[in-house]
Amino acid sequence: MGLIAGYNLRSMLVRKGTAAMTSLGIAMVVAVFVMTLSIAQGFRATLVASGSPDNVIVMRKGATSENVSAIAKPQLALIESFPQVLSDSSRRPLVSPELVVIISLPRIGDGQPANVPLRAVGPRAFDVRENLSIVEGRRFEPGTREINVGRLAVGRFAGLGIGSEVKFGSAVWTVVGVFEADDASFESEVWGDIDLMLPAFQRNEYQSLTAKLTDASAFESLAAAIDADPRLQLTVRRERDYYAEQSQTMTTIIRVFGTFVTLILSVGAMFGAMNTMYAAVAYRTREVGTLRALGFSRSRIVVAFLVESVALSLLGGIIGCVLALPVHGLSTGTTNMASFSEVAFKFRITPALMVAGLVFSALMGAAGGLLPALRAARIPVARALREI
Repeated sequence: MGLIAGYNLRSMLVRKGTAAMTSLGIAMVVAVFVMTLSIAQGFRATLVASGSPDNVIVMRKGATSENVSAIAKPQLALIESFPQVLSDSSRRPLVSPELVVIISLPRIGDGQPANVPLRAVGPRAFDVRENLSIVEGRRFEPGTREINVGRLAVGRFAGLGIGSEVKFGSAVWTVVGVFEADDASFESEVWGDIDLMLPAFQRNEYQSLTAKLTDASAFESLAAAIDADPRLQLTVRRERDYYAEQSQTMTTIIRVFGTFVTLILSVGAMFGAMNTMYAAVAYRTREVGTLRALGFSRSRIVVAFLVESVALSLLGGIIGCVLALPVHGLSTGTTNMASFSEVAFKFRITPALMVAGLVFSALMGAAGGLLPALRAARIPVARALREI
């Protein structure tokens, strides 16, 4: 097999022009494949990062998202009384009543209006979500018309800098701080005091309650306790599971669209590989006959040409992955179909995505090289040796 491998390598070096063009075509397809799936990966990672394994979210029974949920104010005290809910050093239950509404703000890039998620939170929201930290300014003071904004929201929507005044909900609010949340979807949101925002938006009920558990294992007992209490027509879910489900619709759309576009491009790349390998077969007819005369079987000839085609494609796959790498970490945004609000996120190219790109390139090479390899193996030895 060493003779065959050396023969394949020398053949690719001799035909370096056509080999390079074939690899480049494969590289373009793989780059599109990896970059497209990195959008879905980044969107899902942003929403999943919003959930903590120690946190739960409580909503009305049957509600699929916070936007369609409603929780009466007296039910907050009942949730806070459960022993599975963690309390701080002052023995205050770590529960944050919340309201999520959509406000319209212009994008920085094109000035077009965008749906920006506004989250009204309780006074212990920052303690419930430990991954949040103020990176500029300070936290808003409860009872004042002050707001905090996520870091990604500042860079994507106009008028959210420190000291800016933003009008929504029949009132004017002042930006006093910018926060980070480990690239979670909260970084696309605007936060303010729920006691002031409820009347500002003419609401008298919360939409959800986010609570920190004493331990992640306390989830089942808390869910059973809430379900058994006739005063609570509520359901509880792990926060991480909730946000993972919120990402499913948009992630599926992106992946289906990306796969469709990539498959169309891959057809051209496979025909390119096929054309290259057919040309190689025509050029090397006598060489194939010589190999057969030396005792190499048809199956080994097929394997030899397939290996050459796959090797060219894998080289293209490596180049494609390298071409896609610069988009890793770049920020973009899209509409979350679950909440109809705009979420900023980053492209995420993971090792698993790059491996998938290489596997995809190898499959394209195998598909493009199969027919030429079979043709090479079927060439009669006598006719091949008479070729000039």
